[in-house]
Amino acid sequence: MLFWHVPAPNEALLISGSKRRAQNTQFRIVTGHGCVVLPIKQKARVLSLALREAQVVEDCLTKQGIRLRVRAIAAFKIGDDPASIANAARRFLSEQSRMEELVGRIFAGHLRSIVGGLTVEEIIRERDRLSQEVKEGSHVEMEKLGIVVDSLQIQEIEDASGYINNIAAPYAAAVASQARIAAAKADQEATEREQQAVALKAQYVRDTEIKQAGFMAEMEEAKARAAQAGPLAQAKASQDVIGEQTALAEREAQLTEKRLESEVRRPADAEAYKLRTIAEAEREKTKLETEAQAFKERGLAEANRDATILATEAEANQRKMLAEANAEAEKVQAAADAQAKKTTADADAFAQRAIAAADAEAMNVRAQALEGGNQGLIAANKLVDLLPAMVEAAAKGIAGSNLTVLNGADGVSDMVASMVGQGLSIYDTLRKAIATTPPLPDATASNGGLVSGDGSRSEVPPSIPSRSD
Repeated sequence: MLFWHVPAPNEALLISGSKRRAQNTQFRIVTGHGCVVLPIKQKARVLSLALREAQVVEDCLTKQGIRLRVRAIAAFKIGDDPASIANAARRFLSEQSRMEELVGRIFAGHLRSIVGGLTVEEIIRERDRLSQEVKEGSHVEMEKLGIVVDSLQIQEIEDASGYINNIAAPYAAAVASQARIAAAKADQEATEREQQAVALKAQYVRDTEIKQAGFMAEMEEAKARAAQAGPLAQAKASQDVIGEQTALAEREAQLTEKRLESEVRRPADAEAYKLRTIAEAEREKTKLETEAQAFKERGLAEANRDATILATEAEANQRKMLAEANAEAEKVQAAADAQAKKTTADADAFAQRAIAAADAEAMNVRAQALEGGNQGLIAANKLVDLLPAMVEAAAKGIAGSNLTVLNGADGVSDMVASMVGQGLSIYDTLRKAIATTPPLPDATASNGGLVSGDGSRSEVPPSIPSRSD
């Protein structure tokens, strides 16, 4: 029928959209019989319960640090119970083709973990134990995935380092030695029997020859005991015995040499090969450790060297910058000192010139005042005498003060000229004030003369010449 679905014996039908639920699942699980699936409302999917196998090929490190490649095969399937089917459906329904890969990875991880706690000898001799421990270790993960492991077999153990061959070498050598010993014993027994047969044959021949010699001796004795047949027969018999004894001794020597070859020389060669292999392994290990230590020390030395170079460069740059700053400061200080000295010299020279000019002007004014006999001019003369002192005091104040002068020497000249101009302005003001002051009543006579301190009169010129600046 169109709506009737029947799963195969190795399949489980999963129906979602149904209100019927079992064991807290969100879908209905049908195995072994058919059911009706309503279109649109319900959706049916098939989960295979067939047996699957996963190939595991993993490189593992044993407890001894030896790398082995282990090949194993795992046979598994999804469990038949509803819980297992539900767990597997939630994880693999859309990716059933990847179940082998995922299970193989899980087994590979547990295989690496378990092999890491075993020695090579335990892995070789107890493969069933290794398989059982891997199955037990992965049981929890498999149960969560709804998978049942039917079988896990270790197929092959590959050893690239030759450790397994070296383990088997003493046993193979022992078996080969026992085989050679058995062969030597068989040869010895055969040789002994051959020697016994030869001895019996020789004895028979000797007896026969002795008898024949006896017969011949009797015949010869009968012929008047001629040619000493008896002694010759005895010497010949002794020679045969010596030859047989020599051959026996040679065979015993050969047998002894073979016994030494199988019991002494071959085991000694095997032991020497084993010791040589171990020594070479130790030498390689020491070489690798030495190279690692040298690389580490070389790295530390290079780091220290780089740090020293950086520190040296930083210190050199700091010293260079300090030297440049000091040189620039000294240069600026020298320029400032030179400019200050030049300014001071210019100020002193200008002050001296101003003092000389003031002295000359004062002398002229004093002369004119004395010639006219004017008391105002006499007072102005006193002011003229004080003017150089005022200019000199101003110049000294400027020379000793800490002033900022702009425009260099011209600025100093302008400042001094301004000071002198102020002094001359004061002088002119005082002179005008004195000129406008009326003369004293008792200071003049009818003839326009001046009365001196002793009552004598002096001639006064009609007008006092005025000096215009």
